[in-house]
Amino acid sequence: MNKKRLIYLCQGLFMVASSFLVGYLLDYAQLTSFSYSAQMVFKNNLPVYLVTVMVLFIIYLGLYGLFNRFFVSTTIFYVFFGIYGIADHLKVVYRSEPILPSDLMFLGNIKELLSMVKVGLIVWVVALIIVLTALCVVLERLSGKNLLRFNPITRVILVLVMVLSLGSFYTAKREGSINNFILTKAGYADFDSNINWSANSNGPMITFLANMHIDVMNKPKDYSQATMKQIVTKYRNDAKKINQTRPNANLSKQTLIFILSESFANPKRVPNIKLNQEAAPNIEQIKKENTSGLMMSSGYGGGTANMEYMTLTGLAYNQFSKSLNSPFTQLVVKQDHPINLANSFKTTTAIHPYYGNFYDRKTVYQRFGIQKFRNINEKGALGLRYTSTADGGQYISDESAYNDALWQINQTKKGQFINLVTMQNHMPYTTNYAGNQFQATGKGAGKNLQQVSNYAKGLNMTDSFTKNFLNQIDKLNKPITIVWYGDHLPGIYDGNKMSKYNVVQHETDYFVYSNKYALKHNYGTKKLSDSTKITDPNGFIPLALKQMKQKVTPYYALLTRVQEDLPAMARNSVGTNESLYVNEKGQQVSANELSKKQREILHDYRLVQYDLTAGKGYSKATINK
Repeated sequence: MNKKRLIYLCQGLFMVASSFLVGYLLDYAQLTSFSYSAQMVFKNNLPVYLVTVMVLFIIYLGLYGLFNRFFVSTTIFYVFFGIYGIADHLKVVYRSEPILPSDLMFLGNIKELLSMVKVGLIVWVVALIIVLTALCVVLERLSGKNLLRFNPITRVILVLVMVLSLGSFYTAKREGSINNFILTKAGYADFDSNINWSANSNGPMITFLANMHIDVMNKPKDYSQATMKQIVTKYRNDAKKINQTRPNANLSKQTLIFILSESFANPKRVPNIKLNQEAAPNIEQIKKENTSGLMMSSGYGGGTANMEYMTLTGLAYNQFSKSLNSPFTQLVVKQDHPINLANSFKTTTAIHPYYGNFYDRKTVYQRFGIQKFRNINEKGALGLRYTSTADGGQYISDESAYNDALWQINQTKKGQFINLVTMQNHMPYTTNYAGNQFQATGKGAGKNLQQVSNYAKGLNMTDSFTKNFLNQIDKLNKPITIVWYGDHLPGIYDGNKMSKYNVVQHETDYFVYSNKYALKHNYGTKKLSDSTKITDPNGFIPLALKQMKQKVTPYYALLTRVQEDLPAMARNSVGTNESLYVNEKGQQVSANELSKKQREILHDYRLVQYDLTAGKGYSKATINK
């Protein structure tokens, strides 16, 4: 064998070895344990790992064909998958799920996304990239001429093979496709009930590729135009019964405000965590005196927009297909006038004291028919009026967000709908607030006790700002009702196993508050107590309408029955059940434990949700009128 062929052979062996190494490191990034990774790779699921290696090798060859420089393609290969592995690891830590195709939308917000990551990690990654790039340049100059170079036709073939191989995963879950056949034979385990389990078993890259195709929702067996007509008639009759005790017919005469309080969930409920004092005494008192309880979140450490979607539409995230991970970006942006609460008002505004293109909110709100979206990106009339932070915090404070909401309320004497999504308590919790009086103890946070202390201080400021905001609302001479809720727990409780504390670590706080004018003029209720102890985001519309004594449409009659008669529901993050059902006692229940009446309501709910999102829309023109 001559010297040149020996060099080429060494190159090939290096590329194969690199594919094996990177495949293993990606598994490690997902599982965060060398021993567990070794068990999954070499014992439990070796064939799928070999598929990962094969795909990585094809990508490596494709890069080589694209650049025709060995060291350049090698550097790009390692840098890209290094960043991918780190990103996947961080998402698993903070949100208990792998990187998915729907996350690619955040690449348009890379600057803002990096602001949520610890500075030390960013510096380390940038330094490593600089070193590898410099090494690449030096090695290419010293030895590049002696290495394999492809002719143009071979380069095109290698790039095409890479593109076609990756593109073929679009049909990975379609029975009868070649890719599905190969993955099935290799032992690919598609845990539809738990996307993180899929990534743990199959590796994060194959899980990512296999979820490129989106199925919105499985079609119910009895779905038809006739069935949907029967359901509309059924709940129109139900609405008539409900409306007999509801005096208010025109919702647009009132002002309704939905306030998503970023990451608000009282730490006192988290197992194995103790604070030296109560973080939210005012909100606890507000909850005692007004309609309130706990909300079952479908996220942990993230998923804000998914909770927002449920509150605005009344549709349940857990009933969608597992491949639909972001209804905003994967569903709403493709819909024409989707049913949502804003449709019931003549004046509508969304306020978010952050960048407006996160989760493609600007497009989503337009689809919902929300007339104005005020955020950091906007200037002039649509710009934010208040942008101060709190005690040196990283994000615009809740006080500023509330002041913007108050300003918006005063822009019209008539009723309106306002959707406010705050940012103050968003991760990372590294801000050492001035005069932080909170100290956290216990094993529930792992190494994140200081973050819990910082987080508690943020909640405490939200607590004061919220009380002041409600005091201002009570001074206004117009009927106003507020639905206030935390969207999910922060992903800082590393010491607790989700499998053990699944329910409690998905419980956030909520309350519904009607101002003094609403109470005095029969537009509001002080405290509802039926079916309020535990609810879900999709239950907030019917709760708000009941609080406001508003008549309902057939659609809202259905949502009322779902909220009152079904357990709270969320998408499950552990276990084999797709849906996490929780009863009024805070106990997890299975679908098999539901009564005949509950199963019937749940089936009606699924039919309507399918019809409005993935089906023919038979009921869309009539169900919400």
